[in-house]
Amino acid sequence: MTSSRNLTRQKIIQAAIELFASQGVSETTTKQIAELAQVNEVTLFRQFGNKHGLLLAVIEDADVFAQLGQSLVTELPPASSLAQMLREYANTCLQALEQTPAVIRSLVGESGQYSIENRQGLGRSFDRANRRVAKYLKTNIGESQPDLQLPIEQLTSLLHTLLFGYATIELTSEFHGLWRDRSDFLDRVVALFIAGAVAGNPQQIAPVRVESAASQDIALDLPEPIVHQILQQAKKHSLQTYALGYVLFGAGLSANEIIFLTRSHHLSSSDRQLLQITHGSVRQVPVNQWIMGKRYGSYLKNPLTQWLRSRKDVNPALFINADGTALTEADLHQLWQHSIGEIMTSTGELPTIAQTQATWCVEMLMRGLTIEAMQVLTGWEIDRLEPYARRAQELTVLAQAFNVDRQSP
Repeated sequence: MTSSRNLTRQKIIQAAIELFASQGVSETTTKQIAELAQVNEVTLFRQFGNKHGLLLAVIEDADVFAQLGQSLVTELPPASSLAQMLREYANTCLQALEQTPAVIRSLVGESGQYSIENRQGLGRSFDRANRRVAKYLKTNIGESQPDLQLPIEQLTSLLHTLLFGYATIELTSEFHGLWRDRSDFLDRVVALFIAGAVAGNPQQIAPVRVESAASQDIALDLPEPIVHQILQQAKKHSLQTYALGYVLFGAGLSANEIIFLTRSHHLSSSDRQLLQITHGSVRQVPVNQWIMGKRYGSYLKNPLTQWLRSRKDVNPALFINADGTALTEADLHQLWQHSIGEIMTSTGELPTIAQTQATWCVEMLMRGLTIEAMQVLTGWEIDRLEPYARRAQELTVLAQAFNVDRQSP
């Protein structure tokens, strides 16, 4: 049954890729995708929710940018110096961009119309591609190049930015007068990097490094009092808002994952409660009874089960809006606003939905789960989890220090 579901999912994703490539994301309808995949349109909605949900699956599952990065490094000939490596890679990259698969052009060109989750998915895909190329450069050149004044990862990011800028200008303008030809451009790029990254003054090049959640692009976790305050305010608003807050803090799901949940994805028994995630990273996630030291019901009787038992409609969606249709991301954010009201964090800002996922992640790590176990529960890569592991360790050490102080004579 599972393999059949996965096969259907892949058929839909492949059909979407073909149509996005041939006619663009905006001009492609879910009906066209369903027909090409030879499935019912309802099946597509059940699997992905809507077209932008399917688009996110295309970005993350197909991972076209990371595949592009992999194909580029496999085509590179051996290099004897950093200059040769940079030039060979830059030239190969530009050749690939000139023949960029239409699906990538469509994904990038229409990204301004996407939801924030879709744009974040694109960013993660770009990042994976960059890391793959950086790893290749480090393996083949970095270890034997001790004079580098920039980390290989930063060098690769800057190089990609220049190459994408070059490709954009060359493919969209007939005349620019910026360089004679590609060879001239490549000569200048390599000279720039060799002069700056290798022989330059590191104090002039290296930016000030600030280790913070903002610099690592992660959400800050919320303290215990604010979490319980949000849940109490959600409870006062409505049964569904309370159930939504319970899932956000108890299961660590993103807004985009929640809107694709159906009633059939909720599994509850006397000894466990699970949510089956079918959008993005397919997995099962437990819904915790205990959230930040407080128990919110049992596995069979909690805010989510109470919400579901109160339902009189036949809509399969786990959460619904006022007119009885499946909750959209905009609806979810509106319910979140009712939950937080005028609650402020210690930085004087309103709590965000992303912070619920961060809070859950830190709490699970503090409660003893390993970072490898969290990979299974989140579908994230280790490097994305590491900041939360450090935060969990920091909070654990602080708690231990407070206990020591209380036990002192």
